[in-house]
Amino acid sequence: MAVALLQVIGALAGLAPLLAVVELGRTLLSPGPIDHTHVWTVVTAGAAGLLVRLLFTAASSGIGHLLDSRVQLTFRRQLAASLGHVPLGWFSRRRTGELAKVVSEDVSAVHPFIAHAPGELVSAFVVPLVSLIYLFTVDWRLTLITLIPVVLAMALVPLLMLPARTREQEAYDAAMGRIASSVVEFVQGISVVKAFGGGERAHRAFLTAADDFVSIFSRWVRGMSAVAAGMQLALSPPFVLLVVLIGGSALIASGGLAPADLLPFLLLGLGLTAPVAALGHGFDDLQSAGRAVGRIKDVLAVPPLPEPAHPRPPQGHRVELRDVRFAYDADHEVLRGIDLVLEPGTVTAVVGPSGSGKSTLVQLLPRFFDPTHGSVLLGGVDLRAIGSRELYRRVSFVLQDVRLLHASVADNIALAMPQASRDDVVRAARLAGIHDRILRLPRGYDTVLGEETKLSGGEAQRISIARALLADAPILVLDEATSFADPQTEQAVRRALATLSGDRTIVVIAHRLETVADADTVVVLEDGAIVERGRPTDLLERGGRFAAFWRSRQSAEIETHGGVLRGDEPR
Repeated sequence: MAVALLQVIGALAGLAPLLAVVELGRTLLSPGPIDHTHVWTVVTAGAAGLLVRLLFTAASSGIGHLLDSRVQLTFRRQLAASLGHVPLGWFSRRRTGELAKVVSEDVSAVHPFIAHAPGELVSAFVVPLVSLIYLFTVDWRLTLITLIPVVLAMALVPLLMLPARTREQEAYDAAMGRIASSVVEFVQGISVVKAFGGGERAHRAFLTAADDFVSIFSRWVRGMSAVAAGMQLALSPPFVLLVVLIGGSALIASGGLAPADLLPFLLLGLGLTAPVAALGHGFDDLQSAGRAVGRIKDVLAVPPLPEPAHPRPPQGHRVELRDVRFAYDADHEVLRGIDLVLEPGTVTAVVGPSGSGKSTLVQLLPRFFDPTHGSVLLGGVDLRAIGSRELYRRVSFVLQDVRLLHASVADNIALAMPQASRDDVVRAARLAGIHDRILRLPRGYDTVLGEETKLSGGEAQRISIARALLADAPILVLDEATSFADPQTEQAVRRALATLSGDRTIVVIAHRLETVADADTVVVLEDGAIVERGRPTDLLERGGRFAAFWRSRQSAEIETHGGVLRGDEPR
């Protein structure tokens, strides 16, 4: 309210210089001697009006921007708080670029609506209304003539709100989200393209999104261009002045208007087009802000991970999956009837073809998702009955896609244990085989990642493994956690896990034979169901799916490493 009131006062004060010019014109053009005192009074009033306009519009703009900053801060805090409580699996189903667009661009899109629109729209209607009343007192006929451009432009406004235009704008926003996500994927995949070539094939999604955006944008521009051009022409100063001059000249020629009375119409007539111009220029901003707020509300409406009303602590670290089924949507079930027991002190390797449900299975253990049927138990208690804080104290995980914070190396490793000493951090880094690399960084463990250095994919994974080792949770989930690691690093990590295993329950998705050979139990998934399980040696003797997997991986590693197979035979 204060923003609009200050803007109105400032805008009305801005009429003073124009009215001063009108009065000066009449004074100087009137017959007889010039009243110098009156002239200086008019000039002083005009200058005072200009000063008041500057002060009040500046105050309005300052308050509006301050309010906008607070609203954006509130939105971002609400998004951060909300996203911090949604199921972690929700993020894996969303494109990074689309979510980043909501948190960054969509929050920023409310800026025009809060900082500019209230004051500018109110003043855009109040000032022309006052000007219109004044002009009617001068000559009602020329006032109506001056309104002709406004009427022409208003006739085009409904064309901006047609359902087709709305659909085109929504398609434009969706295409912007897709291209933002594709750009993120494109940038993240540059190293792969450089290493293996085939950039166009590897980033076909980016090219498709770009072509799709161009097509939608062109269609949107074609639909809007004619209407926008027509409104711009009708509201343009040359057209408005032309209409006023033609009408005024006709009235002056007929003796119905004094020549000096044409001056206020030339000066104030342009201001009568402000409401329609504000609608035309602010229409897109207001619509964009409305759609952005809608997308922000959609994210804020994501239900948080349900917390139990009366949490129950698990009794031990035994993990059990009972008739677990899971589907991301009703059309396709990813996991079907999973029955599995993971005993403390054991290492279970999950193998299977791509799309068999391996990642979904292990993501149920840290409760990234809740099963759509059946239950996952920890220490005899359903995960849904365990508080999230208690659960994440007992389950740590290392994913294939590692994300490190813009913080020091030590802080990244100690993320789950901020109270850990530097000696504990160094010990975890040594076990993960990353200590020597950290010492070569500019400031060692105090080096800020993303600012002073950038780590490779394998190095980032080792930082993540060190983080999990430091957390020392009794259950450790590894989803291709060493996929980017070199053979020496992978062996170091395997030795660390073997040393620390004790009564720890370890579940690992693995394709490399060394990791599978070290497992106590192998679970073979196919099409969302367990088709084989047992010790690696027993499964090899059966000659079933696991044996076929072993032979295919053995051949692949022989080809990759020039005929030398790394790793031991299954124990």
